[in-house]
Amino acid sequence: MAASIPYEEARRRYQPGLALALRSDTTGVEQLLKDWHPDHGTNARVPLAVGVNQGEPCQPELARQLQANSLIDDIDIAGAQLVTTDVLVVGGGGGGCAAALTAAKHGANVILATKLRLGDSNTVMAEGGIQAAVGADDSPQLHFEDTLRAGHFCGEPHLVAQMVMDGPDVLRWLIQLGMMFDLDKGSPMGGTLLRKKPGGASAARIHSYRDYTGLEMMRVLREAVDLDPGIAVWNRCPTVELMSDERGRCAGAVIYNLEWRSFVMVRARSVILATGGAGRLHLNRFPTSNHYGATADGLVLAYRIGARLRELDSFQYHPTGIAHPQHLAGGLISEAARSAGAKLINGQGERFVDELKARDVVASAILRECGEGRGIERDGQLGVFLDTPTLEREQPGILEKRLVTLRHLAGKCGHDPAQEPFLVYPTLHYQNGGVAIDKDGSTNVAGLHCVGELSGGIHGRNRLMGNALLDILSMGRHAGAKAAESAGRVITGRAGIAHIHAWQRELTLAGLPLESRSPQLFPDYAHFDLRADASIRQQARGRRVAGVR
Repeated sequence: MAASIPYEEARRRYQPGLALALRSDTTGVEQLLKDWHPDHGTNARVPLAVGVNQGEPCQPELARQLQANSLIDDIDIAGAQLVTTDVLVVGGGGGGCAAALTAAKHGANVILATKLRLGDSNTVMAEGGIQAAVGADDSPQLHFEDTLRAGHFCGEPHLVAQMVMDGPDVLRWLIQLGMMFDLDKGSPMGGTLLRKKPGGASAARIHSYRDYTGLEMMRVLREAVDLDPGIAVWNRCPTVELMSDERGRCAGAVIYNLEWRSFVMVRARSVILATGGAGRLHLNRFPTSNHYGATADGLVLAYRIGARLRELDSFQYHPTGIAHPQHLAGGLISEAARSAGAKLINGQGERFVDELKARDVVASAILRECGEGRGIERDGQLGVFLDTPTLEREQPGILEKRLVTLRHLAGKCGHDPAQEPFLVYPTLHYQNGGVAIDKDGSTNVAGLHCVGELSGGIHGRNRLMGNALLDILSMGRHAGAKAAESAGRVITGRAGIAHIHAWQRELTLAGLPLESRSPQLFPDYAHFDLRADASIRQQARGRRVAGVR
């Protein structure tokens, strides 16, 4: 990597308020991605050795998680409490809440089990907004074409079509739940929804509430779930394994209660996984914008029971993560800033990319600037400038009124965004691929549904800003309705973890070690060992029993 430009020198070259021309670039998009995007390179992929995707390319660290032994054995769940429900939802973010609310509305008894607390998810961190084609200059067809194009035409057209057609109704549903949206008070209609143009889109179709849309969305979803008598919420209860029956169906899950330090077996007619992405694995050693629980656990569990996955070598790196100070590295600076007009400036004082290109293009361009010596180095951290001072000069008051979260973030970084630009660098942001699903979130494993970032097929190999929030609500509602169809049916047959024994044989035949275990419930720096934690509980229980005797 070429030498970078010291921060002090870059600040001297940076001229706030100066309208900069975009540097001409003859490199084609495909070549830019091939040369600089982290998904490419000599060590970016390895073939899977076991499972239904055997032989297909996968990101190396994710492959290690997918090709590991289970966290539990039969002895761990011997005598565990058994609970029965119609629908088990795993994950307490927007997708899980939408699925649970819809299933309960259709008459199902629902347990929603979440690793952290209800609402602790990437949903609350989605700042930019939600896409929905409702403007006179827009249409679902344009939204459909934009989504497929941004995903390099790897998305499934029927899934994309369903999502974009759901957009207007999803907005109505959220408003009925009580969600607030920014209004365009200057429009001829007066008080209509304010629309902004996201990167990679051909029309203005982002709807937001200031720059904390996901937080506002999660507020109303969490309240609705808490008030629904048909939904039981289990906080601090990560799922450690799925359960299967003698026919190979998904028949529930084994959950570990972190407060009780004990396992609970939940027998369910339908299971909906909504566990989110993999950012906290820090793939390719990147910082991440993801919440604490995003460790690919849903992918691991679904793959082990036989669910087919797709695009396992494709991840999105958001262009504008915080680069300095180091302890905040990876924190997200919303695309709302670039949508409002903030520019990206390298260490030579140049604009080097159209800031509203698709995210993979903008992120790759930043990595190129840093790799070719035009990046900015400050205290060992590399990046480029996000020119917020010029944005404030051109639109006085925007940082205080519209980009509230950005201003708060600048305070944590120790500077005034109206006076000093952010130093930014791409951050691991989104899992483009995931479990292959159909139009109601069903997988190739009967009884198992997947929604949101865990699933694959909608966004292809790159996601448009604002499509994630639409995806989780659109597919969450479809999956909830489909899963509820099983409500009230008599549960027959036995359920357990017999599929684990077949998985262990497959690992052994492939020469893979049984000592390696997954899923990783928390990041490495959490220092949490489930097997040790459960053993402590079992020992304590034994001491209490001995004392009674």
